[in-house]
Amino acid sequence: MTIFSTVGLFIALSLLTALILAVITIIPWLRSPRSQEKQVDNQLLDINVAVFRERLAELKTDKDSGTIDDSHYENQKLELERQLLDAQREVAPMVTPGVKSRLIIIVWVPVLSALAYVMVGDRTPVFELWAAEDKVSQVADDLLTGKIDQPPAWAIEDGQQLISAMQTNVYRHADDPNRWMRLSELFLSLEATDSALEALSRAYRLTPDNEEIATTYAQISFFANKGQLDSNTRRVLEGVLIKNPAHEGAQMLMAMGEARSSNFDQAQGWIRRLRESISAKPGDHTQALSSLDELSASVSAQKQQASEGVEVTVKVNASLLPLVKADDVLFVAIRDVKGGPPFAAKRLPISVIKQGEANISLSDLDAMMPERTLKSARDEKVQLAVIARISHSGTASAESGDLSGNPVVIGAEQTEVNVDINQQIP
Repeated sequence: MTIFSTVGLFIALSLLTALILAVITIIPWLRSPRSQEKQVDNQLLDINVAVFRERLAELKTDKDSGTIDDSHYENQKLELERQLLDAQREVAPMVTPGVKSRLIIIVWVPVLSALAYVMVGDRTPVFELWAAEDKVSQVADDLLTGKIDQPPAWAIEDGQQLISAMQTNVYRHADDPNRWMRLSELFLSLEATDSALEALSRAYRLTPDNEEIATTYAQISFFANKGQLDSNTRRVLEGVLIKNPAHEGAQMLMAMGEARSSNFDQAQGWIRRLRESISAKPGDHTQALSSLDELSASVSAQKQQASEGVEVTVKVNASLLPLVKADDVLFVAIRDVKGGPPFAAKRLPISVIKQGEANISLSDLDAMMPERTLKSARDEKVQLAVIARISHSGTASAESGDLSGNPVVIGAEQTEVNVDINQQIP
């Protein structure tokens, strides 16, 4: 097949459709009148006669009831008869157009249709997609079905063509989870994480019982979310562990996620389960167990650092809750009252606020820079303040419309503080 085969087929079918419409348009002209004589509009005449009879019956009723006299009746009857005669009209039959007029219609309907199609929008991407389909559609199908692992050199001369063909192929077989899985691998190789996650989510929804797809989806979501276990990732991992409690990959992700969420005891629990699972298997697992020991020690150190931090309770004024949107972001930070970069800060989804309140822990684990920590600030007797802000745009800088509260100054040994978000930035 040439790269113009799809385009050629489209143009041929479009022209055929346009010609059919043109012929349909001139069909009435192809019908010769039955008679060249003048024809009377009998339908209109019938209506006029019916109206005349109804009006005459009304006059007769008025005469019989004595409402009008004989003279008035005769005058009105005469006037109705005159109106009936005036209403009768003759219509000339349709003049059949000549061959020239018919040809003009047949030519102009396709021409105007083509002009409308071209002028409505830029069709270049459509033609490029068709060209890609004709050139590499089979290669794309072979890659997505696992028949080949690498495309031939000629197929990747234009990488965009192959990507377009693969995407089109997947959408044509939207119920095949393996194709979505392989498409996600393509996106990951291109560092298009968001697109990879979308493809993985579709594969997972098609086969939620597939451990490989579920674990891969959770893993990519976990790292894309900077090591945070959001509700969706947690649900996927819990589903894997219900079916296979000894799944080591899921256990490791749960341990790392709980540690990142400052749930240190839960993280240690997952590490112990993972250690028991590995130890029960035959063979030498010294290196794996050593890595778990290092992870456990790291979690313990993080727990110690967190215990030296500040527990922040953020409350949103009830009057401002209607202004909070689902995609807003909560920023909480501890900084010098004189300004400057924060010593500890967190950027959290608005979902952490439940019924207008959220509890957040800030410590050296949340330091923006290694040398600028909460501990160093306290050692230097820096006057610290806690701030909280709900951002509509998700940017770190305050913007008009954001919701915020007044900074709350804390003492050197203070470990708990309440911050009220009670105003909107003008």
